[in-house]
Amino acid sequence: MTGRVRLGAVGAGWWATSNHFPIFAARDDVELVGVCGIGPELETVREQFGFGMATTDYAELLDQPLDAMVVATPHDLHHPQAVAAIERGLHVLVEKPVTLDAAQGWDLAAKVREHGVHFLAPYGWNYKPFTVAAKRLVEAGHLGEIQHVLCHMASPTRGLFAGDTNHIRALWDSETSGPEPSTWQSPARGGGYAHGQVTHSSALLFWLSGLRAASVMAKVSTGGAAVDLFNAAVVTFDTGAIGALSGAATVPDGDPYQVDIRIFGTEGVLMLDTERERAWLHRYDGTRFDLEVEPGDGAYECIVPPNRFIDLITGASTENNSDVEVAARSVELIDAMLRSAAAGGAEMNVHDEEQAA
Repeated sequence: MTGRVRLGAVGAGWWATSNHFPIFAARDDVELVGVCGIGPELETVREQFGFGMATTDYAELLDQPLDAMVVATPHDLHHPQAVAAIERGLHVLVEKPVTLDAAQGWDLAAKVREHGVHFLAPYGWNYKPFTVAAKRLVEAGHLGEIQHVLCHMASPTRGLFAGDTNHIRALWDSETSGPEPSTWQSPARGGGYAHGQVTHSSALLFWLSGLRAASVMAKVSTGGAAVDLFNAAVVTFDTGAIGALSGAATVPDGDPYQVDIRIFGTEGVLMLDTERERAWLHRYDGTRFDLEVEPGDGAYECIVPPNRFIDLITGASTENNSDVEVAARSVELIDAMLRSAAAGGAEMNVHDEEQAA
């Protein structure tokens, strides 16, 4: 497209104001048309970032002249709000998890295809230079056929899921209030470590590998909280590969995030470790690809995804490392994990065989 991207945003809380809005406001090719939210800080947000209008009515926002929408509301609202935007022909950036159940995730995928819009879920690690380099090696066939995966994530998020959510404001420069406990600490709204954090590691795994989960056996533990703080699962993938997945919310504050992904194939092994900032792919024929990871590059940040969203719309880029397919595969895995845990660890089918991927 030519001209500035006319952007709307639904959700004006902690994460939108600390990450997305400053990025969009700094771009000359973006016009911030309107913002929809609740609470007394909405007008302050409008003024701070230069939105043309502010409203508490999402329908009013959708009636504005828009090209794209950012959906950064509580998890359980993502699906209807994203669908309403897509059906208007708007490109959408939808916060993760993009939905809370598999059917809604694949419904988004179907609607994105139907309307031909760009869809991006802002998974920061999917855009790191070392993960992009690893993806290129996998695409080149250096792993061979994938047989086994390990996908682990742990983070300093006990307060987010089981304490004072405002403590996290110090880590992200937001002038608004901190994360809402009703979002992060309520099972009904998708609170808990699986939806809140395993969404990151699983989306990275699915983008790197191209795998799709077929069945899951899982356990979760709350550690006394209202939502899950710990996750463990055994996964079987459509290809017959198997995997182990784990998550933990109780890394001490100030310690680095742990994202550890290891993929074992018939031709070699890929290892990514954000905590120790190392990445390599070693083949059984002796060929070794030791990838460069700059100091600090393993830490989480989400600068590239919002920028890439705009670049996709303008045509400046064609690479989407966290499209609706990746997002839906993550959602359906977590959905099945939590269903399995609720059934005492029983094996759960992840998707219906007749369901389009």
